[in-house]
Amino acid sequence: MEQTSSRRSLGEFLRIRRERLTPEEVGLASYGRRRTSGLRREEVAQLAHIGTSWYTSLEQGRSVNPSEDVLNNIAKALRLTEDERRHLHLLARSDQQEPEEEDRDITTGLKRMVKAMDPHPAFVLGRCWDLLLWNKAAELVFHVPSFSEDATPNFNWMRHLLTSDRLGPDVMDGASRTRVLIAQFRADYARFPNDARFKALIEEFMEISPLFRELWPMHDVETATDHRKQKYDPRIGEMAFEHLTLQPPTHPDLKVILFTASADTAARLLRLIEA
Repeated sequence: MEQTSSRRSLGEFLRIRRERLTPEEVGLASYGRRRTSGLRREEVAQLAHIGTSWYTSLEQGRSVNPSEDVLNNIAKALRLTEDERRHLHLLARSDQQEPEEEDRDITTGLKRMVKAMDPHPAFVLGRCWDLLLWNKAAELVFHVPSFSEDATPNFNWMRHLLTSDRLGPDVMDGASRTRVLIAQFRADYARFPNDARFKALIEEFMEISPLFRELWPMHDVETATDHRKQKYDPRIGEMAFEHLTLQPPTHPDLKVILFTASADTAARLLRLIEA
């Protein structure tokens, strides 16, 4: 069942990317009337220098094992981004990935670092974006509960972003920012396609969030990047941050999320923390 699901995801990803391209965009002449938008399968196969029936087998979720060179050729043919190319390789190898226990081990040094980041918001996410550790500044900016060692387990960051009406639209930065977050969530899911909790969360989000339900089938992927972020909160005012994501090399399941505040923002947050 899991293998069938993985192959289906690969086929859906290829089909959606194929349908987004036109012959003109890839330098092919277009002949005759097309019943559907996008490239035809034989055109992708031609551009990737592989057989049409073989490429069709990939899209139909059949059990085939493409080499790295073939995957790279397909990625080039479909004009995939670097994030999408890596995602393609993960999907093609997902049948070979065995479920493994999630590593949630947060070292004393990491705990001290996150706490020491105040008044700059910082938190640690687990594999499925469960919030495992956060500081006081993160609590104030993102409206999460006060952290304690006995905090409710599996407080999920994606669920919080999708469902909390206290966050306001500025946290999500509109539909475009939501699309990026869901694309990042899908990119992480591809690394652990057999993780039961990931699958349960996806089913839950499909039920509770119309936006997630609309965007998830698009198979967009994106890795976390550094960027500048602005936010408004009635208690704090206008805030500006530089966003950074770190991944401990010895704990690849964990992500350390840092929001380095501007001097003015940090000063206002510090006053609230010390109040």
